[in-house]
Amino acid sequence: MLIFLQPRLVLLSVPKTGTTALEQALAPRAEIVFRSRPEIKHLNLRHYLARIRPLLEPLGEPAFETVAVIREPLDWLRSWYRFRARDELIGHPNSTALVSFQRFVDDYLRPGERPAHARLGRQSDFLVDDDGQIAVDHIFRYEAMPALTQFLTQRLGKPIELRRSNVSPPAVTDLPPEAEARLRTALAADHAIWQNARQAP
Repeated sequence: MLIFLQPRLVLLSVPKTGTTALEQALAPRAEIVFRSRPEIKHLNLRHYLARIRPLLEPLGEPAFETVAVIREPLDWLRSWYRFRARDELIGHPNSTALVSFQRFVDDYLRPGERPAHARLGRQSDFLVDDDGQIAVDHIFRYEAMPALTQFLTQRLGKPIELRRSNVSPPAVTDLPPEAEARLRTALAADHAIWQNARQAP
């Protein structure tokens, strides 16, 4: 999470949506930076509203606006699978190096307790308030990152250049049609958010 005081912006860090590249480019310009440990870097909207926003209220008006990125849901899962397949995780419970993508998806959709490698939430979990309503002011598609950088350039008053970072290794992520259809049904809410996310500043 990055907080910019002058333009009154809070950039939420939804995992696997280019957050490392955004942090590297923007952290020097932010007055408040939450990074390093995942539970700190990836504070969701509910945590921001409950814990961080009250600390900003003495700064007065205008109110801070929230910004986030959402990735096409299947591509988001593929990115997680590839990320957890990297060599340094081999032997760790989170590793997917010896797990097929279809098995990973089956485990992800399993009700109840899931294996460690498939314990992931939903992108929508990062974007809702305590009432379960999407409450982020500006949501951009990951696939339209230039729109986000143009928006941030306008609000911050300086050009932004992103460099690829934290790139996951390649992996086979094909799914049989019936498995893909089941996954798309399960992620319909996330897909709806992505479908309506901004593609232009």
